[in-house]
Amino acid sequence: MKFITLILIVGMSFILNATPSNKLIDAICKVESNNGMYVVGDNGKAIGCLQIWKTVVDDVNKYSKVKYTYADRYDKVKSYEMFKLYIGHYATQKRLGRKPTNEDMARIWNGGPNGYKKTSTIKYWNKVKKYI
Repeated sequence: MKFITLILIVGMSFILNATPSNKLIDAICKVESNNGMYVVGDNGKAIGCLQIWKTVVDDVNKYSKVKYTYADRYDKVKSYEMFKLYIGHYATQKRLGRKPTNEDMARIWNGGPNGYKKTSTIKYWNKVKKYI
């Protein structure tokens, strides 16, 4: 089942122009949680290695064939899957008007679907790129 899920995620990301590397995701994990799986941040709103909010889980569940639970944020594999689905949905050439970069993907993760446009996410990107 995990293998089939991974194939669907990779295929969906390829079709939607966003293919975040594990190196990028690892760098984001370092910035978000120092690679901790049971980290809780933002006054209890952000969970796990990628500090995923419930709103991200809900969002991903709207367009994913896999239905994630809030507890799945504690699972590294499922967190990476959710990240790839979220980025694959929002970091597209069609939305951005160009091929998405690592910077776009990191800033979208930090600032939401339009995070790549927000000056407030530049500082976050500068932290992430140090680990890539």
